[in-house]
Amino acid sequence: MAIIFCNPVTSGCRFKAIGRSAVSAVRPFRSLVDKRRRCRSDGRNCYGRITMRRRGGGHGRLLRILDYRRDKIDVPARVQSIEYDPNRSCHIALLAYADGEKRYIPAPQNLPVGSVVRSLNEKPDDFTAGLALPLVLIPLAMPVHCVELLPGKGAQLVRGAGTSAQVLAVESGRATLKLPSGEIRHVDARCRATIGVLSNGEHNQQSLGKAGRSRWLGLRPRVRGVAMNPVDHPMGGGEGRTSGGGHPVSPWGQLAKGLPTRKRRKNSDATILVRRSGRKMKRR
Repeated sequence: MAIIFCNPVTSGCRFKAIGRSAVSAVRPFRSLVDKRRRCRSDGRNCYGRITMRRRGGGHGRLLRILDYRRDKIDVPARVQSIEYDPNRSCHIALLAYADGEKRYIPAPQNLPVGSVVRSLNEKPDDFTAGLALPLVLIPLAMPVHCVELLPGKGAQLVRGAGTSAQVLAVESGRATLKLPSGEIRHVDARCRATIGVLSNGEHNQQSLGKAGRSRWLGLRPRVRGVAMNPVDHPMGGGEGRTSGGGHPVSPWGQLAKGLPTRKRRKNSDATILVRRSGRKMKRR
């Protein structure tokens, strides 16, 4: 994908940088769209209370149903189209299996329309993009994405645009992975992963260019705490332009900018070797 910097013919185009990628100009496959489920909750929980601020509005979206399990073993599938998905940063690929079924998967890079992908339980002759395998069969230093945490549960790790994990070692039924954040952790070697790097890698280099495009995406304006009144924020109030005083905090008094919020004794600590900060985890 190439980044296109627009000419400043209008105020909205002055800082606009968009990505041009080869996605198919087709409607989503009808049976793989769930119109009953909303794609956004506007930051509310099941009780209607705001749990995530600055969310709401935006253009309507259709929810695409993706196959994160890749459980059709040794059935060849041909890539029918590469499509845009408004609910995620990477593109998606529509697969047409030999038995007639169609499914969506996150599209890796260098996966052209017409290519054939498979999901296997045995070591293949060639490791191509889109091939789904258990981690125990993947060569070391091979980039992978859509990694399972539990065998058969479906991919939970490495699903963002342009991301990939790296297989460092496989021993004693556990695979050691280096995640995009820099974290190194153990995963069950029976978990499945897909070969390749996810598509739309320049997604983070795009610039919206104007506030209106943020509203189209369902993002509402953000107000600084120091600009509020004391009744609304601990850092609000004061005469003139004050910096708020003291350490930056949230509206509920929790320290910001570096306060650890992870639980001290979390179950996944036993599988993490090196945190994304570079600190090694203490073995219990």
